[in-house]
Amino acid sequence: MTVAAPSSAIGRWRARAAWRGVAALAAALILLGLSVADLMTGPSGMSPAGICDTLLAGPWGEDRAAATILWQLRLPQLAMGLIVGASLGLAGMLMQTILANPLASPFTLGFSAAAGFGAAGAILGASFLVLPVPQWILTPLCAFGATLLATGVIWLVARYKGTGPEILVLAGIAVLFFFQSLQSLLQFMASPEVLQQIVFWLFGSLLKANWVSVQVSGAILLACLPLIARDIWALTALRLGEANAASLGLDVQALRRRAFLVTALLTAGAVSFTGTIGFVGLIAPHLARSVVGEDHRLALPVAALAGAMILIAASVVGKLLSQGAAIPVGIITAVAGIPMLVAVIARHKES
Repeated sequence: MTVAAPSSAIGRWRARAAWRGVAALAAALILLGLSVADLMTGPSGMSPAGICDTLLAGPWGEDRAAATILWQLRLPQLAMGLIVGASLGLAGMLMQTILANPLASPFTLGFSAAAGFGAAGAILGASFLVLPVPQWILTPLCAFGATLLATGVIWLVARYKGTGPEILVLAGIAVLFFFQSLQSLLQFMASPEVLQQIVFWLFGSLLKANWVSVQVSGAILLACLPLIARDIWALTALRLGEANAASLGLDVQALRRRAFLVTALLTAGAVSFTGTIGFVGLIAPHLARSVVGEDHRLALPVAALAGAMILIAASVVGKLLSQGAAIPVGIITAVAGIPMLVAVIARHKES
């Protein structure tokens, strides 16, 4: 009996590892199917054969209408949805790990409110002043800058009071309410036409995505991936508890600082071009953990896949519900977010 026990334990471990690998592969295949569905849906519609022909013909194919729809509209929106969803999924996993809080998300620290304030300021300022920078560039730049400003404020608080979870959460809540109040003030000052633009940006939408925004957000995501990969083992150890992680020789405070900065960059790159998109960074980590567990070697990639799946599914649903003008994905994720979170929690408890 004592000789067979280790063999049995190894067999169970291998079975769990195989199941987790299959689950990650299944998530990737589901995301691929959702991506194809997203390319097919829209006011004009498009068949899988038509998509393949247009992709093979390139952006300058003979069918100019199909090439324009696919290469200039649907593909940038799809790529942006994949990047934003993956960024928010990764950021949510990092937040929940370093704060040891299952309700933490990239927006817990006020990043989304700061981005909304920066975008609202840019839209309102463009209505009063003639600026040399086009508004489609100025709005994401101001949103990105305001997010980095919020990061700097929380960083200063953490530097003088420590980087414990309680300090980061309290500083984030203060920043959240501060930028929300400023955002409300700008909306009160705006004219009805400008207010409509601000509110539409705050809904969170992929409709204004283009290849420039895809390149910028994609570059930020790619730059953050090596930084995340460097701390995968340390993040897994931190899930065992701060005391246990410290006993393994980890500098927990330095780990929190690095993860905090990476989260800020991921969130800023995601929301600056698309607007506020809620619940993705909250739900995706729970989905990942319910499937592959706490090992961040798989949990982080699956969280990125789950975030992209949620956002692309929201895009497909928004197009199907409103054929003339797609419903912004931020509205879909907000409506579906609560029941999805309840379902994840119920499944987690049952397991």
